[in-house]
Amino acid sequence: MNAVVDPRTVLLGAQGGGARLPVCDHYSGVEARMKKSLQLQAEMTEEFGACVFDVTLDCEDGAPVGGEAEHAALVTELALAAPPGARVAVRVHPVDHPAFEADMATIAGKAGHRLAHIMVPKVESACDVTRAERALLAAGAAPLPLQVLIESPAAVHRAFEIAAHPRVQSLSFGLMDFVSSHGGAIPVDGMGVQGQFSHPLVVRAKLEIASACHAWGKVPSHCVVTEFSDVQALAEAARRAAREFGYMRMWSIHPAQIRPILQAFAPDEAEIEQAAGIIAAAAAADWAPISFGGVLHDRASYRYFWQLLERAHQTGRPLPDTVRSYFLS
Repeated sequence: MNAVVDPRTVLLGAQGGGARLPVCDHYSGVEARMKKSLQLQAEMTEEFGACVFDVTLDCEDGAPVGGEAEHAALVTELALAAPPGARVAVRVHPVDHPAFEADMATIAGKAGHRLAHIMVPKVESACDVTRAERALLAAGAAPLPLQVLIESPAAVHRAFEIAAHPRVQSLSFGLMDFVSSHGGAIPVDGMGVQGQFSHPLVVRAKLEIASACHAWGKVPSHCVVTEFSDVQALAEAARRAAREFGYMRMWSIHPAQIRPILQAFAPDEAEIEQAAGIIAAAAAADWAPISFGGVLHDRASYRYFWQLLERAHQTGRPLPDTVRSYFLS
């Protein structure tokens, strides 16, 4: 294998070279649960040899009414105390909420250098993203990416415009707000694990968000499954999000959801072995076209199989010796 040339420098210059994020984004907003989430992240990072999920500390749903400033100070303190290598993010209040500017000034201003990103909920247009970006710059956190939550029919309509904004790293789908915004036109089972994959309006929204992300090299992040005690339902939803709807990431709202999400988004052993074989053969050929198993491959297919190996690494799957060295750093 050619160990000198990193596949990232050869294969990801064309489309499909967007951010590579952990496939699970775990949300918590209560102090004890936020601390436990950070501890669990550290334990699983040691177990898998990679940080396999983000921890997003939640201001929007976590802060009590009237206690927004105190909660912002708390999540800032927790982010600053996180161990080196931790992936910690914060969901602030929406841009039209009275606490938004203070959230950004406190959290991004004091802990921006320790955060992986900031999640902005209820984004309706690219103008909302620009407003959030201005708040980042005012807080002195210019390098920090934004992730946004799409929660209304109008926002879905503007998904491509929002995904095109250079500050945006990922779009998430806010299922429950999206359903409730239809004033009863979508039945309540549209929020459930079955209805969200069958109701036409919900399916259309999911596909529009995923398509917008892939068009602009951003990461589509799937919504929560509220039936958190039903592990089988969660696993099925995660599998369908990854395999049928083009999502590369998914929210968790309970620690028991993290491992099923990792498993559902991970490639299986046969896929990993095939990808490793093709990438190793491609590297040996200095990335020229090859025949592998009687099938022609070139840089277009190399990119696919390299991204599959990246996803295997992100989900803690063991990698064959032929490609493991690419991920040691």
